[in-house]
Amino acid sequence: MQNKCDGVARLKKLEQRLDRRFSVFGVQFGADAIVGLIPILGDLITSAAGLYIIFQSRKLGATQWTITRMFVNWGIDAAIGLIPVVGDIFDIAFKSNTRNVKLLIADLEKRAVELREVNREQRLAAAA
Repeated sequence: MQNKCDGVARLKKLEQRLDRRFSVFGVQFGADAIVGLIPILGDLITSAAGLYIIFQSRKLGATQWTITRMFVNWGIDAAIGLIPVVGDIFDIAFKSNTRNVKLLIADLEKRAVELREVNREQRLAAAA
């Protein structure tokens, strides 16, 4: 079984390759924008990569609300990405993979804090 930290690190590395690998004149972009230039096939490939991030997030324990928000980001990116030229520019600006990994990290951190609080309360109750 994979460690959650390792899983998040792998997704973060994938996200960086897809959305922020290169920088030209201060504009960051990645394989998502480049591969997306190939009509239809490129969009299918980059959409599949985005889905992979979402399904791995589910395996890592993201809440259903977070997964739903990820699907919305992915759907917007996939739908607009199909529009020639406009979709390619949108991919560079929107960065759905970056948004989704940030959602995953925020979700896991929030629940870790809540779990620590519950554990602290249980220890205090047991000591009383």
